[in-house]
Amino acid sequence: MTTGTTAPGPAWTVTPADVTTDEALALLREYYYDVANRYGRLHHGEDFDAEVLEAGLADTPSDDLAEPTGLFLIGRYDGRAQSCAGLRRLDAATVELTRVYVRPGLRGTGGGARLLAAVDSAALALGAGRIVLDTRLDLVEARALYTRHGYREIPAYSTGPYAEVWYGKDLTEAAR
Repeated sequence: MTTGTTAPGPAWTVTPADVTTDEALALLREYYYDVANRYGRLHHGEDFDAEVLEAGLADTPSDDLAEPTGLFLIGRYDGRAQSCAGLRRLDAATVELTRVYVRPGLRGTGGGARLLAAVDSAALALGAGRIVLDTRLDLVEARALYTRHGYREIPAYSTGPYAEVWYGKDLTEAAR
């Protein structure tokens, strides 16, 4: 499952990847630091120190984003890993979208759209007809990206300190 653009210049491609590689772990670390520090600035007026961030990262492993429980995707821009997303099986028909990240310098270049198109294809390949996710209210760019790509607010399906709004996408409806 590779997607790209036909326009000249660098292209985004998205492919499945091993979540345990150095490349994947670097993206996941950047993702975690980004969302955690946004939370820290909003609620505590400052970024968290590296020790706190590393402890939080260790408490939120991503090893379930691999078969048989999930899938991890890496987006490449001009051949370099610049984005990621994970899918976690919740049941036979539903996957949860998590760890969606595009490096800040490349936001607005179409990487998020390419990533979500690949997520849809990957979810269908896993046999899922529905994708759900939870996120925070302050992650307004991510929320806008989701709604632009067919996600709609749904009732809460999970709990947690950072789950403030929930979205879902019916892939069978989107295919019609």
